[in-house]
Amino acid sequence: QVSLAESGGGAVQAGGSLRLSCATSGTAIRTGAMGWFRQPPGKEREFVAAIFRGSRTYYADALKGRFTMSRDSGKTTVFLQMDDLHVEDTAVYHCAFDPGAILSTLRQPNAYEHWGQGTQVTVSS
Repeated sequence: QVSLAESGGGAVQAGGSLRLSCATSGTAIRTGAMGWFRQPPGKEREFVAAIFRGSRTYYADALKGRFTMSRDSGKTTVFLQMDDLHVEDTAVYHCAFDPGAILSTLRQPNAYEHWGQGTQVTVSS
C-alpha cells in the first residue's frame, strides 16, 4: 500500500517561489517513476516533472529552468522547487507514483497508479 501526501502549497505573488513536498509511506520508492502533475482551474491535469527509476529527471518543456524536482537521500520524499512563478502556474499540484513506469508514458497522468490529494498553489499578479 502506497500513500502520498503533498504539502507546501499556498498563495504567492508573481515572481515568488514555493517548494512543494510529497511524502510517501508504505515503501521507499526506488523504481518506477515519481511525478508531479498540476490541474489549473477549468483545465485538464498536465505533466510537470518526474524522476524516472530514481535517477533521471524529466520536465515539461515550458517549465524547464523555473521548476526543479528532487528527492531526499532516503528516497521517501520528493520535492518541487518552483521559482519565478507566473499567474498561469496557479493550479492544484499532485504528486503521483507509477511503479511500472516506462519512458513512453512518463508524462501521461493515467499511467500513474497512486496519487496524493493535491495542494493548491495560487499565484497573484
